[in-house]
Amino acid sequence: MPDQDGNRLSFKLVYYGPAQSGKTTNLLSLHEQLAPELKGEMMTMETQDDRTLFFDLLPLGFHAPSGLSIRCRLFTVPGQVAHDGTRKAVLSRADGVVFVADIQRNQETNNAEAFRSLSENCARVGIDLEHLPLVVQFNKCDLPGAIPQAEIRERWAQAPWPLHFASALHGEGVRETFASLLGALYRQQDEACGLSREHGLSQAAFVAGLMGRP
Repeated sequence: MPDQDGNRLSFKLVYYGPAQSGKTTNLLSLHEQLAPELKGEMMTMETQDDRTLFFDLLPLGFHAPSGLSIRCRLFTVPGQVAHDGTRKAVLSRADGVVFVADIQRNQETNNAEAFRSLSENCARVGIDLEHLPLVVQFNKCDLPGAIPQAEIRERWAQAPWPLHFASALHGEGVRETFASLLGALYRQQDEACGLSREHGLSQAAFVAGLMGRP
């Protein structure tokens, strides 16, 4: 559930996936590409153990026509299995998730294990994965070992989540992935938060407000 305090509404969005799949690169690219009304500096917390959180954070925000301040905090989780406790802590109270998979064929097992970890950790922190705004990004499409997109689409044809293909290192597909998550987030939260009814925000305006102009 989003945090709502007076005239401020805050959403937590998490980039989840295996180690080295490009989660941090996605946030770095978004920080460079997006121009919302409010944008903080990207911050990184790193530790050698699990006692302190290990994550990246990118804060974004804008003001609705009603004056409501809408904020999004984008986090990454550590991909290493040794940091599973931190994964759960970062995932807790998430309002939406981008699962960043590595499209290289030699990473299929790591992708599957990370998605299983996402499912298990959602259950542990009380998130209903079935109703969670979730999009899947296959990253590193520029590499020679990339699985053909048609093959990925066929495999995931029965999955309920939007699929996106990206080369985050080159800034390709990053905005589209984020916009897709924001659209899913809006559709889930519109009624409960009165985004259109009370604050005059359409889905397009919500997405545009958090992304700014290209």
